[in-house]
Amino acid sequence: MSALLRIDALRAWHGTSQALFGVNLHIDAGEVVALVGRNGSGRSTLARAVMGLVRIEGGLQFDGHALNGLRTFQIARLGIGYVPEHRDVFPGLSVHENLVLGVASRGRPPRFSFDDAYTLFPVLKERQRTRAGALSGGEQQMLTLARALLGDPDLLVIDEPTEGLAGQVIVQVADCLKMLRERGIAMLLIEQRLAIARGLANRVAVMGRGEIVFDGSLDALEQHADVKRAWLGVG
Repeated sequence: MSALLRIDALRAWHGTSQALFGVNLHIDAGEVVALVGRNGSGRSTLARAVMGLVRIEGGLQFDGHALNGLRTFQIARLGIGYVPEHRDVFPGLSVHENLVLGVASRGRPPRFSFDDAYTLFPVLKERQRTRAGALSGGEQQMLTLARALLGDPDLLVIDEPTEGLAGQVIVQVADCLKMLRERGIAMLLIEQRLAIARGLANRVAVMGRGEIVFDGSLDALEQHADVKRAWLGVG
């Protein structure tokens, strides 16, 4: 069976500065791949490359469709949801209005509803008429995740979903990601907390200097002290 997302020899640039140097990675339907690495290793650039937000060369396919040259909204319509590192909400719109903007028709009965979003994140239901700009950082992250759900994606690209969040909110976000996995959503999860990755990921890929330097199971990574020391700063 062919991969849902296939990345072959992918290069990417920020302006004239090259950030990715031949990335190879695949994600199968329903699979969760944790992408880890030091800051500046290229993880967020890879997420942005998948979403058509930086200039790329190389192979990039989703469900048999070439993504090269497509605009972000076209990529989203194919079934890829994106939760960026910096919470991307419409601050002047209410919580509910933000969620409405995430709804997309995929030509099939949707797997997620407003009730799902509000059940998963009760604070959003309580504040559904509140302007998104007035929410806390944790609440904005919940809103971004909930809005991505309502697009009914087959793959979610999630960049540092727990960054800067309090412990209780991290637990809620982790519970959301587990629910997504149980419903068959594939994920590319950029997350530094290996404890969260262990509870979610089928595989882990380590990035260093714009390349994948390890791709395997979490158990296999534990056996590679050299990789952890060189690319993750873990002794």
